[in-house]
Amino acid sequence: MEKLIQITSGRGPLECQWVVSKVLKTFLEEVKENNIEYEIIHRENGDENLTLKSVTLLLKGKDLKEFLQTWLGSICWVGKSTFRKLHKRSNWFIGIFELENLKTIDFKERDIKFQTTRSQGSGGQNVNKVNTAVRATHFPSKQSVFVQDSRSQLENKKLSIIRLKEKVMGVYIQQLESKMKETWSLNLQVERGNPVRTFTGTDFKKNYQDKSYKRQRNVLKNELKNYSNDLN
Repeated sequence: MEKLIQITSGRGPLECQWVVSKVLKTFLEEVKENNIEYEIIHRENGDENLTLKSVTLLLKGKDLKEFLQTWLGSICWVGKSTFRKLHKRSNWFIGIFELENLKTIDFKERDIKFQTTRSQGSGGQNVNKVNTAVRATHFPSKQSVFVQDSRSQLENKKLSIIRLKEKVMGVYIQQLESKMKETWSLNLQVERGNPVRTFTGTDFKKNYQDKSYKRQRNVLKNELKNYSNDLN
């Protein structure tokens, strides 16, 4: 099973971008604990160091649906802004959404057409007299790149595949983000008052509020058990 997930600050301020980076760390820790494979296919850096506007991940594994039930929706962090000391707001919201009904790009080398030509220097003069430069075109997406970094045609071909894949994925992610921007405001408005998870302080992992109350129930069970033993 595969799921495409986006963690986003939406149109939120810098504080929300900081929350995205902190939530991502906690999210990935739980992903690893649940033996789920992941790949970060795109990230948009925030306006300050160690902040993120959004990150898109591809998850692969069993029981993804059950795992994501505790994550999909709005996430709230309760705390004072470290960027604006006098700001009165203390609740900051971000969103984690599944990108549904979207086909992932199946990037295959057989869909690439390679053309070789002479490398060009400044002023249009030939750098060498052999065809070492490579132009690679991905036919399904119509994207192309031109590579002349090396004097080796083979090395340029390898680089062209890497850069072409990055370019194709970049265009694809832009389309995904465009779709997310269309639905972000609505999702945030609907789910903002009922966050799936709420964190406080800077240690997100320890301050995660488990809304299932499983821990509290176990504590009560133990207390009742001890009370029953005392009566006997």
